[in-house]
Amino acid sequence: MKEVVLGLIGAGRIGRLHAENLTRHVPGARLKGVSDLVGEAATRCARDFGIPQVYETPEALLSDPEIEAVLICTSTHTHAQLVCQAAAAGKHVFCEKPLALDLAHIGEALAAVEEAGVLLQVGFHRRFDPNFRRLKELLDKGEIGTPWLLKITSYDPEPPPPAYVRVSGGIFLDMTIHDFDMARFLLGEVDEVLAVGAVLVDPEIGAAGDVDTAVVTLKFVTGALGVITNSRRAVYGHDQRIEVLGERGGLWAENPLPDTATVADKQGYRTSPLHHFFVERYREAYIAELRAFVDALRQGTESPVSGLDGKIPVVMGYAAKRSLAERRPVALSEIDPTLAGPQR
Repeated sequence: MKEVVLGLIGAGRIGRLHAENLTRHVPGARLKGVSDLVGEAATRCARDFGIPQVYETPEALLSDPEIEAVLICTSTHTHAQLVCQAAAAGKHVFCEKPLALDLAHIGEALAAVEEAGVLLQVGFHRRFDPNFRRLKELLDKGEIGTPWLLKITSYDPEPPPPAYVRVSGGIFLDMTIHDFDMARFLLGEVDEVLAVGAVLVDPEIGAAGDVDTAVVTLKFVTGALGVITNSRRAVYGHDQRIEVLGERGGLWAENPLPDTATVADKQGYRTSPLHHFFVERYREAYIAELRAFVDALRQGTESPVSGLDGKIPVVMGYAAKRSLAERRPVALSEIDPTLAGPQR
């Protein structure tokens, strides 16, 4: 089976992570070139990871007939346009989340992908975490019968700069969006959300118009309920846990630790601290999502994280924002009428 030739657009932190994984951990992939608005960043990325070619612009990369697929790892406001350009060039696309902060732009990107007949995978890496995937397998097998209650804990070790908050869409579209995706991945579609929030971590985040601590409740189409708790700062590390209660029992996925060594002394038991942040915590997941993308291209199978999977968490984010502002439950269909109905 032939290798897939890829190009990378965006050589910042997440782009460099993908470059490292593609060149070192993904069989069947060849990363031919990289482009970034900051030419030095693209050159450094190429040098560090043995990428043979640097393109001055995304358009130059997309015009290379040998490149079959691209990874879009640029700023959020450029995602939808680049997806459209890549689709028009006949390139398959891996795009970091979110596809866009504007639902109309997401619609344009999805239409372009469909018209071109190319594959689109959205970068929701947590779906590929081995512990969370195991939860999904057990739920699908009916291990605990009908799920009743989902609880997702998601805390970051430190808040982002206020300047980032102003352009990120806020906590629900930047941080909770991963938890919205995970809720759908595990229990299916959501009808309604109710959000409360506060500024408890950093007053500058409040000044930027956002909250840094939030609780979101979910009502699934099945009748099950969900709770997501978010904080921009947990002093002990990146805390990522999931719990599911069902009619015949419960399931848990705890935080993996860097090692399993335990010290016992007069003060009690001590283990290693949590992974500091998402790059360390989800290292395996980042590799697995790119392997899944390349495998889908090589085997001609469907995207493991579709454009619709990329769109609905954004809708949920806007529903949460409206719920917080108006202090009431908000149905997803209020944000996007196409999501009305229990069987969508």
